[in-house]
Amino acid sequence: MDLSTLKPATGSTKNKKRIGRGEGSGKGGTATKGHKGQKSRSGASIPAWFEGGQMPLQRRVPKFGFKNRFRVAYDALNVGRLAALVEAGAIEEGATVTPETLKGLGIGGKNGRVKVLGDGDLSVKLDVHAHAFSKSAREKIEAAGGSATLVA
Repeated sequence: MDLSTLKPATGSTKNKKRIGRGEGSGKGGTATKGHKGQKSRSGASIPAWFEGGQMPLQRRVPKFGFKNRFRVAYDALNVGRLAALVEAGAIEEGATVTPETLKGLGIGGKNGRVKVLGDGDLSVKLDVHAHAFSKSAREKIEAAGGSATLVA
């Protein structure tokens, strides 16, 4: 067996439909386009989104909402999560916690900016560096003997 003897399986291929090749072919005359109308004309190409002159969907649907281009997105981190990390042994008591440290632990998303929020309790001294702090989070960290430092 060699490549010159290969051929498709019987019945797996069909001949191309040759339209507009005379009346005797059975596909002559209108060449399967039907009679009259925009699609029967030569050069007819209608965009997929065209709705025949009806008000288009992108103009019918109401526009709403607003996306602030200058919004600064933060990854939220609660004080209770910091306490849980200390209990689990991922962070040592009295250690400095930075956004890089958290990223190494798999905490923090794609934008890398961290805001510490005040949900939960913290009884361990930690030196926390973050891009933003809520008022309650700052109070809880400082009440535990730690410090809350803003990162630029």
